[in-house]
Amino acid sequence: MKIIALEEHFVPRQVCEAWEATAKIQDFTVSMNGNQYARQLEDLEDIRIQAMNDAGIDVQVLSLPSPGVQNFKPGDSISVARDFNDILTDAIAKRPDRFDGFATLPVPSPIAAAKELQRAVQKLGLKGALLNGRVHERNMDHSDFNPIYEAAEALHVPLYIHPQLPPSGVRDAYYSGIGPIADIMLSMGAIGWHYETGIQLLRMVLTGVFDRYPNLQVIVGHWGEVVLFYLDRIAQLNHAGLKLERPIADYFKQNVYYTPSGIFSQHYFSRTIEIVGVQRMMFSQDWPYQSCGENGARTFLEQASISQAEQEAIAHGNWERLVSGILRNTDTETGGSGKL
Repeated sequence: MKIIALEEHFVPRQVCEAWEATAKIQDFTVSMNGNQYARQLEDLEDIRIQAMNDAGIDVQVLSLPSPGVQNFKPGDSISVARDFNDILTDAIAKRPDRFDGFATLPVPSPIAAAKELQRAVQKLGLKGALLNGRVHERNMDHSDFNPIYEAAEALHVPLYIHPQLPPSGVRDAYYSGIGPIADIMLSMGAIGWHYETGIQLLRMVLTGVFDRYPNLQVIVGHWGEVVLFYLDRIAQLNHAGLKLERPIADYFKQNVYYTPSGIFSQHYFSRTIEIVGVQRMMFSQDWPYQSCGENGARTFLEQASISQAEQEAIAHGNWERLVSGILRNTDTETGGSGKL
């Protein structure tokens, strides 16, 4: 069974240096990625390939993790994103049997981001992009980002919505005063990242992003970043005068795909199948932050109470189907509005 993992991270040294020199807000993930995980994140040979082999993963879809380029000045974000995408493309070309990739986009400059998405997909061959949430005070549903969603829909590529730290005011209000280490952990992988990302996805639904771009497809990890499991409660907003074109649950079932991102819980797995069905699920490990363990990817799928065909769909089939329709016409240009 071929297994393709979608939330697997790569940080070349140049990006680490740019983070340290250019990022304008404190982000604990910069120091974490530059110290604890630096070797694994930069490596594309022995360490990474051995980890993939151990876990039973055939292909990693590489991406730049949080904080990405969300907090850079617009000009800096453009240069760092282009450099990363070029480096990523070279890495894939050396091992196309083991690597694929999501582009990084200069989202602080949305029109430039739309153009970079087109370049990354049509000229570099990348399979969409990974976005690390909001940009400063602008949430992902802000109209400034419409050119990005318009371009992704036109190119038929997915956008992976990845966590980043909650805003500093939220961290101070909700994730502080417990203990030095606990405060940081609470605002990150324990829960803060997931509330933050789930709210970004929910805002996109509630403000009509998927009504404006009905064929836009996004992917979220961690079994839907909390909000998927609260759809029954969230459905109260169907009566809030939002004038959406579909019931709220339909957007989660028709415009979103879900991965585990290292939370290898059969209970969550079964619940996700119950809510959205096997056809909306794919695999991710969240390397190097999480590990499946020895042959863990295959074991996790095989232990699930699903058929062999359903295992294959989650392991690779749904991803291959999703990216099979990517628009590769390199003669198409992106205009100033972000239209293709």
